[in-house]
Amino acid sequence: MRTLCSSTLIGEFFVIGFAGLVAMKDPDLSAATVWTVSGIAMFLCLVLCGMVTRPGGVALGWALQVALIASGFAVPTMFFLGAIFAALWWASVHYGRKIDEAKARFAAESASSAPDAA
Repeated sequence: MRTLCSSTLIGEFFVIGFAGLVAMKDPDLSAATVWTVSGIAMFLCLVLCGMVTRPGGVALGWALQVALIASGFAVPTMFFLGAIFAALWWASVHYGRKIDEAKARFAAESASSAPDAA
């Protein structure tokens, strides 16, 4: 799960950075506000890469997905991109857990079928 979720978060890191560049063109938003919000969100993406397998990591990832969709109020394209990344996040969590379960099952079967070295 960690690899899939981290890949999604790294993709989001770049999308948030590019969305910040687009938001800079909005005369109603100050550069400080845009880069403070974008910087915090980008930092969270990186921190969540390491927290994904810890308790609450997936929930924080979902909160980031909601925030990414909500950023569509500043950059309308982010409604679409946020929804795409939310779907990718769901797929990463869902299929990542299935892969982890299959790996654990395979490891248990390998350990039980291996002859004792004693």
